[in-house]
Amino acid sequence: MYPVLRFTKEFIKFRNAPALPFDGTHVSHHMCLPWDIDLWMELNNGRTLTLYDLGRMILAKRAGLLGAMKRNRWGMTMAGACVRYRRRIRVFEVIEMRSRAVCWDNRFIYIEQSMWKSDGECANHIVYRTAVTDRNGIVAPETVIRDIMVTVPEVKTPEWIATWIAAEGQRPWPPMQD
Repeated sequence: MYPVLRFTKEFIKFRNAPALPFDGTHVSHHMCLPWDIDLWMELNNGRTLTLYDLGRMILAKRAGLLGAMKRNRWGMTMAGACVRYRRRIRVFEVIEMRSRAVCWDNRFIYIEQSMWKSDGECANHIVYRTAVTDRNGIVAPETVIRDIMVTVPEVKTPEWIATWIAAEGQRPWPPMQD
């Protein structure tokens, strides 16, 4: 079940938070609750992705994306993700989540998120490929950013994200069927 109460709490908690630049970092804190865990008493990998939604939505609000989406009747969809899990998050542990837009290309905006344990270790890290959409399909990121910021800043795609983009371009679609 989607954590609607947590989602609502985050919007209330950050309702007066200052605006962020489009590439600013939103920092939030979350506790691993009993319904977030798997059989090994740690944060379930699927729930991790759901918790990342909480950070991304507030980032979108603070950076002006949600306002632009409402004004223009745009939607948003996820078009891919690359995740790395490195440390366990146990029940009742509090983590710090960091969320930021890193770069964009002609179709997608790339959002980086990470969860950090209280000892300073990164527990997991993800980069999402997201698209803003309208009734005609994907809205160019430059159009979206121009609506939010007026001018579109120059960004450089980090090499590791460029490598992932290239690898995704090689991946067969649809997948092979046996």
